Amino acid sequence: MVNWHLKYQVTVPEGKIGDWTVKRFIVSAKNEQLERLRAIMYRGRYTPAGTYTGLYHKGHIIMSDTPDEIRDHLGAVRVAKGQVLINGLGLGVVLKAILEKPEVEHVTVIEKAPEVIELVSKHYAHLHKSRLTVVQDDAFTFKPPKGIRYGAVWHDIWDDLCTDNLPEMTKLLRKYGKRCDWQGCWGKDWLKAWSR
Repeated sequence: MVNWHLKYQVTVPEGKIGDWTVKRFIVSAKNEQLERLRAIMYRGRYTPAGTYTGLYHKGHIIMSDTPDEIRDHLGAVRVAKGQVLINGLGLGVVLKAILEKPEVEHVTVIEKAPEVIELVSKHYAHLHKSRLTVVQDDAFTFKPPKGIRYGAVWHDIWDDLCTDNLPEMTKLLRKYGKRCDWQGCWGKDWLKAWSR
């Protein structure tokens, strides 16, 4: 397993609030082999054997800290600096990685689900109090404070990727286009390539 994966793997405690759950799961060596075969046949991804953390809603996994999921966010982590806005808290994979960068002054996270905030944000708040603000709001209706310019904005609010997400991605990119130096959406490039 690559070092960046171990560096960015989360340590959020397991817990459950309402329909939301954070829990560990294990991928066995046998499951890794099966996934590798499937990945070869369908040009997909696979998860190496190991223990991971998942965020579940009504029993359906929303996100995890597997190597492929972390890799999806590395572009945002690389460019993050100054003031950073993240739409979507999830397990805090991106948040954790970005807060580890000394060139990041402050991170604001917008999360719609109060249960996710309760389960996940406390873990990061006690580690990074002065550099983190978590706001319960909707990415589409949140109004950033006047005069603030973000070094990076990362949009990661979709539970499942499908081409139906592209109009929402475009809407968010337009909303923040003049307020940031860089922004991106989880899965947008993959969806655009897939829809061709």
